Amino acid sequence: MMSAPADLRNASTSAGKSLASEALNSPVVIPPMPDYNGRILAYTATAVIIVAGVLQGAFHQWLLWLVAGALTWPHIAHAVTRRTFLRHSPRIRQKMLIVDCVIGGGFIGCIGLVAIPSVSVTLMLMFSGLIIGGIRQWLFGTLFMAAAIAAAVAMVGPAENLQSPLLTSVLSVLATGLYICVTAFYSHQQARALMLAKTQIQNQREQSIALSHKLSKYLSPQVWQSIFTGERDVRLETQRKKLAVFFSDIKGFTELSEEMEPEALTEILNHYFNEMSEVALRYGGTIDKFVGDSIMVFFGDPTSRGQREDAFACVSMAIDMRKHMKIMRQKWRSQGIKTPLEIRMGISTGYTTVGNFGAENRMDYTIIGKEVNLASRLESLAEPGEILISYETFSLIKDRIMCRDKGEITVKGFGKPVPIYEVVDFRRDMGPNRSFLEHEHSGFAMYLDSDKITERERRAILTALEDAAERLRQEEDAS
Repeated sequence: MMSAPADLRNASTSAGKSLASEALNSPVVIPPMPDYNGRILAYTATAVIIVAGVLQGAFHQWLLWLVAGALTWPHIAHAVTRRTFLRHSPRIRQKMLIVDCVIGGGFIGCIGLVAIPSVSVTLMLMFSGLIIGGIRQWLFGTLFMAAAIAAAVAMVGPAENLQSPLLTSVLSVLATGLYICVTAFYSHQQARALMLAKTQIQNQREQSIALSHKLSKYLSPQVWQSIFTGERDVRLETQRKKLAVFFSDIKGFTELSEEMEPEALTEILNHYFNEMSEVALRYGGTIDKFVGDSIMVFFGDPTSRGQREDAFACVSMAIDMRKHMKIMRQKWRSQGIKTPLEIRMGISTGYTTVGNFGAENRMDYTIIGKEVNLASRLESLAEPGEILISYETFSLIKDRIMCRDKGEITVKGFGKPVPIYEVVDFRRDMGPNRSFLEHEHSGFAMYLDSDKITERERRAILTALEDAAERLRQEEDAS
């Protein structure tokens, strides 16, 4: 006549493949009450009501034949829905509940609308409808049940006395209460299991996020983001793109490595890489790799702002790195590092092959091509503190950045000598209106960028400069 809630689907999700596999290997078990068991319980309760009503004279004697039908129908419904073509029918549970509502309505009409048994059967049907299909199923079930009641009453007629004997009423209430309590118990167990599954999914999601952040340390943020958002597939594929390629290394690092302990040297190198990486990311560069004390960065993939803007961002980054190196050098000197460390840089712009290189089980997102070789060669030719760029790069940034012609060089892979240029500074920072000043001597170093100084910092700097100037004047007078 009616069915109890079936299994709730076990929800599981994971952002990482390993966590998804773990979730599949240890699923949350939701204790089910199958339709078959629920239907047996409901129809058995109805059979008890029929027997009690007939024995007490509340129902007609011929209704005893319905007891056999009530005890048989759950097995027939189970066989029909599980062992025939109907098992593939969509929403078969909801459809079978409609059949139960029709049968229940017919039974209510056959007993002549006797109050307590009718209400008991109606409650079981309505409760099942709400549990299985919600308001929509409840409305459809009510309509079909009402139609069946009307048809049965039209044929049999209402009972002379709508009140049922005490035993029949008590058994009806107990049977309905038992069905509702058992169904509610399983629904509660399912809700608890579902909450547990939700908690596990949330924990797995947090673990996945933490794991993805750890893995992101091994990739440039742009590459990591394009992979995790699905914009880029993790497979062996490359493409040709016009990129701005940057190389840098530290002049004097080899000498320093001979003077310092490996642990202290590692700390300095990691600090240098951390500071320069922040500068590179600020300008939108894709950090390719760190090799020894060298850094390789490129602009234009996986995101690009256009060839001109990519080249300008690359050169701007190099200028900022050169300025930042002066600040770092002052800090290192205060730590007792006397070896003067200078950065030298090379930039080339042109078509390269970019993408995933390697094997299916171990890939490296990088670039290859003659422009990469040219940028590396320019870096090796640069003097300490110098930024050398190719002609292609110069043509894209010359209107905003002052450069100096450095002649031509011969590079393997290029048929003709390659013109190169030295980056001087931003044109806006040239002349009397420039925003920064720098001065460095043994025992004195100053780097001033007035555009980045707040009013409060400005007063503190002026005070410090005045104190330093007064001190120098006093020492000069004393000598």
